[in-house]
Amino acid sequence: MTLTLIIAFAIFVFLFALAIVFSGWPRWLKGVLTLGVCAFYFYGYQAVFSLLGNPSADPLPARFLLIAAVVEEPRPKYAGALYLWVTPIEECKQGLEPRAYKLPYMRALHEKINEGMKKGKMGISQMGTAEPKSGLGKGPSWLNPGKDEQEIKILDVPAPQVPEK
Repeated sequence: MTLTLIIAFAIFVFLFALAIVFSGWPRWLKGVLTLGVCAFYFYGYQAVFSLLGNPSADPLPARFLLIAAVVEEPRPKYAGALYLWVTPIEECKQGLEPRAYKLPYMRALHEKINEGMKKGKMGISQMGTAEPKSGLGKGPSWLNPGKDEQEIKILDVPAPQVPEK
């Protein structure tokens, strides 16, 4: 899939170069087109970067199964990070693919994740919930830093309920 995106972008840039060099468009329009392609490049780079399997900085799904976690504790000149590998839990959808997420380091969350991983090693599957923290401002996230913070809980997966015969 990433190769397809790269080839499509190369064709797009080639067509753009043809339009800039051989068209009779006014210079201001060529300038606007150049700025648009430059902006599209950065957007496309982010899209391809997330497809390559790198951890996403996006918010966690509302409900998820915890598969694995790696904790990098803070040290001088590094704030630390929590890396979670989770599968979203969605109604009527099975077999969703796992996704890696990168979260900022928080000691309380580190302890919750360690406890969940210990239980997971004992054979007790772990699930989690992620809800937006309450009391945060409304409006675009760039106006409210910290608005995208989530309250994350790690729980045991409930035992399946078998219907009576």
